[in-house]
Amino acid sequence: MRRQATPRTTLRLAVTVLGCLLAAPAWAQTPDTPPVVGTAPPALALTPETALTPPPLSGVPVTGAVAHGSKAADLAPLVLEAHPVVQAVMALLAAAVFAVLTVFLYKLVEYRIAFSRLARSARALGQDKAASGLPSCPLMASNQAARQEIADLPARLTSDLRASARERLDLSLARIEAAAVQRLRSGTGLLASIGAVGPFVGLFGTVFGIMNSFMAIAETKTTNLSVVAPGIAEALLATGLGLVAAIPAVLLYNHLTRRIAAYRHRLADGTAEVLRSFSRALDARMAAGG
Repeated sequence: MRRQATPRTTLRLAVTVLGCLLAAPAWAQTPDTPPVVGTAPPALALTPETALTPPPLSGVPVTGAVAHGSKAADLAPLVLEAHPVVQAVMALLAAAVFAVLTVFLYKLVEYRIAFSRLARSARALGQDKAASGLPSCPLMASNQAARQEIADLPARLTSDLRASARERLDLSLARIEAAAVQRLRSGTGLLASIGAVGPFVGLFGTVFGIMNSFMAIAETKTTNLSVVAPGIAEALLATGLGLVAAIPAVLLYNHLTRRIAAYRHRLADGTAEVLRSFSRALDARMAAGG
């Protein structure tokens, strides 16, 4: 049978539920989070200026573009306040960097023009076209030397005259090729010198800067970082400039050497075509004279 609830039981149940509801805020706090004691700080009134401007961060190091800008700005007084010998080393290395950049830009244009002219001349020789409208090129000069040699030969040829004509033409072609390669090699000696001497010039500035640091320690009789840091910073800057001048110079020198080898190979192919045409012309001359 189902027991009916008495008024006393109903009253007890209501008191129990009311006690649970009153004790709920105390249960909501976790054991790890202690209750906040004291008064809360006043609310910050936000104005349009304060809402758009972030609060200053005290004790946080400045990073990013601002830090890089300040470091770049610190290099100017470092160079100006350096020792005259270190300044001379830095100026010499800066001039070397400028020279490497100048040679790079000049050779980039020169090699592009040289290879373009050589390709046009090779196509014209392969199609037996006239060289009147083509620009000056070592291959065109070789072809002109072969034509001039054929024009200077007598009408009746012998084996000795043919051998001497071929020998004279070989000498002319060798001189033309040597002159063309010499023009392309101009400036590479400067790159080789900068690539070989640049690091040692920077090392000289490094040694002098460190020596200044030790002399400052001896004069002030202290090893404070503010005394040692300027000389070490000068030394490291000189070393960096030496590497900046030497590494691009070596890379550019190796690239130009490979380009010169490629140019000589293509010029040799065109010269072989000129010699083949010259041999055919000699055979036709000897057949007509015989």
